[in-house]
Amino acid sequence: MITTILAAGGTAAATENQFGLQQALREGGLISQSVFTILVLMSVVSFYILFSKLFEQQKILNQAKRVRQGFWSSANLREGSAKLEKNSAYKQLVDDGLTAQEQHSRLTDPVEAHDWLHGSLARSEAQINSKLGGGLAFLATVGATAPFIGLFGTVVGIYRALIKIGASGDPSIDKVAGPVGEALIMTALGLVVAVPAVLAYNWLQRRNKSISEDLSAFSNDVLGFLASAGAVKPTSATAAARPTPAAARPTPGTTTAGAAGAEKRS
Repeated sequence: MITTILAAGGTAAATENQFGLQQALREGGLISQSVFTILVLMSVVSFYILFSKLFEQQKILNQAKRVRQGFWSSANLREGSAKLEKNSAYKQLVDDGLTAQEQHSRLTDPVEAHDWLHGSLARSEAQINSKLGGGLAFLATVGATAPFIGLFGTVVGIYRALIKIGASGDPSIDKVAGPVGEALIMTALGLVVAVPAVLAYNWLQRRNKSISEDLSAFSNDVLGFLASAGAVKPTSATAAARPTPAAARPTPGTTTAGAAGAEKRS
């Protein structure tokens, strides 16, 4: 009886393996194996780009928080730049703006200082955005082509399955279902690779847009500071630096009720 059970288990395992991925790749030959390898490589690279870009974006978002906390409280841009990290995107904008200001005094052809500074800051901002966008084109390519690569493997697999069925002369459903189902695995793999790539592309693009808007606002603030010799600062920094009027300060030891009583007596 034990022998019968073991034999039945072995038969069931053999039946399951006949319709598995390994069997599909074996039946599909070199083309199916090549398609599978390409899709796996696409998936691995897509996830690598996703996580590396998320790390890079989060780093810039953390830099933005530090800029909002204490950069504009500095006396000048050089002092503020010294507070930022060495490889900070915001430090790059400040340093490029200061460099452009120094270069403007050495120009032989007269150019408006505002135009020169604006162009330099815009070029620096474009470099940062270009670096942030690196790799996203690959995600878009994977999202657009992976389903068709999987479909190509499916077509080839079905073609080989039909030839095999025709050669055997047995078109029964049990002979057709296995090879055709194995061929359809490639289409499923193509979708499994493409869908995460498309989602990652759209998500990273949205985060890049938010970072770009923040960089553009900071670049405009730096331009205003340079063009006004430090007289123009962001509203939040100006409000934080403005002292409280003396009239608005409560006199020590004077309460609201005391003040009201004094007004009533008068």
